[in-house]
Amino acid sequence: MAFDFKKEYKEFYMPKRIPQIVEVPRMNYIAVRGTGDPNKKDGAYQQAVGILYALAYTIKMSYRSNYKIKGFFEYVVPPLEGFWQQGSEGCSGKSGFRWISVIRLPDFVSQEDFQWAAAEAARKKKLNCSPAEFLTVEEGLCVQIMHIGSYDSEPESIALMDAFLAENGYQNDMSDIRLHHEIYLSDPRKAAPETWKTVIRHPIKRK
Repeated sequence: MAFDFKKEYKEFYMPKRIPQIVEVPRMNYIAVRGTGDPNKKDGAYQQAVGILYALAYTIKMSYRSNYKIKGFFEYVVPPLEGFWQQGSEGCSGKSGFRWISVIRLPDFVSQEDFQWAAAEAARKKKLNCSPAEFLTVEEGLCVQIMHIGSYDSEPESIALMDAFLAENGYQNDMSDIRLHHEIYLSDPRKAAPETWKTVIRHPIKRK
């Protein structure tokens, strides 16, 4: 059976609907950075997601090619994730969002393997993969929650997280390096918004 990150690392992908503190280790990702409204049809965000999945599946299916990745084992492609910052327009201005859209990589994937996948996806799919990068993130101490509902209703869950931090002697520790993080467990094309599952994660520190 293929290795499934969501099942093997439930503490990172399947939190409860109440806030909890977690220590998030170093992880590697395929990443594409950009700005703008993620809902814009054929916009930068949707193009970024297309690049991410092209590379993710090229790596996943590499065992069928002549290129062999050392330590490779079959796995389920992890869910789409995103690191987010708001622009100067604030919450209501999605066009000002700054984001890093990512898909986690298995630890056996090296920078060299990533470069091969980018070239292979570009060749096979006639796709410009140059915006993609191999990104390593070590989030460290964080608070997270499972949010059920539309993305626009996320402030309700974030308020629960903030109250939990205040009650337990912690505070948010957001910066240009430590970012608001979302993990998307539902396909918005197939599920109603009120049922969407999104892991929301914030970096924190002791007061």
